[in-house]
Amino acid sequence: MTQIETEVQYRCAMQRIEELLRVVNENTPQDDINSVELVLLSNLVADYEDIHYPVSKPTLVEVLKLRMFELGLSQREVAAKLEISPSKISEIISGKCEPTLKQAKKMVDVLDISPNIILG
Repeated sequence: MTQIETEVQYRCAMQRIEELLRVVNENTPQDDINSVELVLLSNLVADYEDIHYPVSKPTLVEVLKLRMFELGLSQREVAAKLEISPSKISEIISGKCEPTLKQAKKMVDVLDISPNIILG
């Protein structure tokens, strides 16, 4: 088999991976038959998932909301930390506008948001 072609094959491969994870650990030699099978199946599953279950890159709005939740900050508190008006942060969070370069830099420095997310 060079690739997983159906959902049934995918589910079977996932079940076998779970079985193999019970017997393979960091001490298992790389040339052990179970270890080799685990690597091969994992690669096949990853290829299938890339096609059928793609994970999209998060948007700035999604990451900003997540950081606010993680830090326990309100929009008003985020606005204060970024030194912008509450209405401006509201516009950014609602997707009505993009942050300026200065605001983006503050998001990187203050909220620890990756520049790759901010720049899209």
